[in-house]
Amino acid sequence: MFKRLLELDRDWSYALRVAEKPGWLRNFAMFFAHSGDSWFWGLAMVILWFVADLFWKRWAVYELWWISILAAIVMTLKFLIKRRRPAGEWGAIYRNTDPHSFPSGHAARSFLIAVLATFLGPNWLAVLLWVWAPLVSVARVAMGVHYLSDVVAGAIVGIIIALVGIPLSLPIFNWITNWLMPFWGFGLW
Repeated sequence: MFKRLLELDRDWSYALRVAEKPGWLRNFAMFFAHSGDSWFWGLAMVILWFVADLFWKRWAVYELWWISILAAIVMTLKFLIKRRRPAGEWGAIYRNTDPHSFPSGHAARSFLIAVLATFLGPNWLAVLLWVWAPLVSVARVAMGVHYLSDVVAGAIVGIIIALVGIPLSLPIFNWITNWLMPFWGFGLW
């Protein structure tokens, strides 16, 4: 039964693949596959912290904190499970630096960001990120660096970490910033 599920996962994943097919669909998938890169989100949150008002500074710190926690959890799972990525040429940087595919870090990160925006961001941003997250996930399969089950598992991990993390960390973040505010001369929250 499990072997049959893995075969279906492989077949469906290859049916979605466009990595070797030039054209607009490949370019679309490539854009979304990269839009979930951790370095992009890390850099974006640091820049946001320097240029934004207090609300967005808080949001940037919170996002960066949970993106970092999630990365450690996903990498631990990947090295415990050790599922090889699908064969292919595209995404050499992922294949060389992170040869394991289960769960998808991009799917986990994109869904974590969408959930956090739902609770902490403006509604327009949450809607935008809930459209973006599945596109990132499907693009990872389309570009041949993940199987469908990798991105489904990644999405589940990202959602769970966000839902568990929000009630645990908001009081801690508020306490830290209230305690540090006199030393900084301004408030982060």
